[in-house]
Amino acid sequence: MSRWEGLDEFVAVAESGGFGTAAERLGLSSSHVSRQIARLEERLQTRLFYRSTRRVALTEAGQTFLQHCQRLQDAREEALRAIGDLAAEPKGLLRMTCAVAYGERFVVPLVNAFMARHPQLRVDIELSNRPLDLLHEGLDLAIRLGRLPDSRLVATRLAPREMYLCASPAYLEGYGRPHSLSELARHNCLVGSSDSWAFRQGEREIALRVQGNWRCNSGQAVLDAALRGFGLCQLPDYYVLEHLRSGALVSLLEQHRPPHTAVWALYPQQRHLSPKVRQLVDSLKAGLAERPEYRP
Repeated sequence: MSRWEGLDEFVAVAESGGFGTAAERLGLSSSHVSRQIARLEERLQTRLFYRSTRRVALTEAGQTFLQHCQRLQDAREEALRAIGDLAAEPKGLLRMTCAVAYGERFVVPLVNAFMARHPQLRVDIELSNRPLDLLHEGLDLAIRLGRLPDSRLVATRLAPREMYLCASPAYLEGYGRPHSLSELARHNCLVGSSDSWAFRQGEREIALRVQGNWRCNSGQAVLDAALRGFGLCQLPDYYVLEHLRSGALVSLLEQHRPPHTAVWALYPQQRHLSPKVRQLVDSLKAGLAERPEYRP
């Protein structure tokens, strides 16, 4: 006899309040349900129900056992759905958001490739540099960069994100190479979306306010200005690694490089993640790993 035998009958009786209604709910006979409960009580060596001609009520042991059995049933259904989803075809509408530049360069091409493999899927992508509230906006997925604030969302790491302080050889030849954080004040800093740059100092991460004669809230524009020798820049790895390898840019103050951050997929807390979101997140993670910007 299986140790699981009788659990479904027990939960049905406890939730419905009677053997007859439980039998109807399960599509079984009342006598079968009664026998299963009796055998279960015999195996457990305890009474689970108080029985009378009018009603069935849980004993104290029955109440405790019911809570565990309901959790087991939920976990069983979750496991069955999870296995079914492995082969489920992503379909329906998926609404997502991402920062503009990163979305255009990295995320949207991967989403388009994913859609080509799953024609039943519809995607609504909102590229915005304003962090959108997933729950309020009814979004299924957000791709976020950097550090995450505490939230009600689940986060999956998609790719690394490391910040580099750089300059072109031409700029360094004309203005010298900074050897300490204090020397940054004497250099022209190309300011992007923030004039506060992050650095590591000992075991701490600090923020330094920088200034210069050039500013633009576009990473690609900052990169172009740095390559032209206008000044120092601090940009994520996916902008600069290619140029560091070629020698067009030089990495500076590496001992003060801030701790790694990451590229994240965020989605609302759910017990069961839909196939379209789960499979797209897996596809984005695999696709970003293949990008040359992320290869060592």
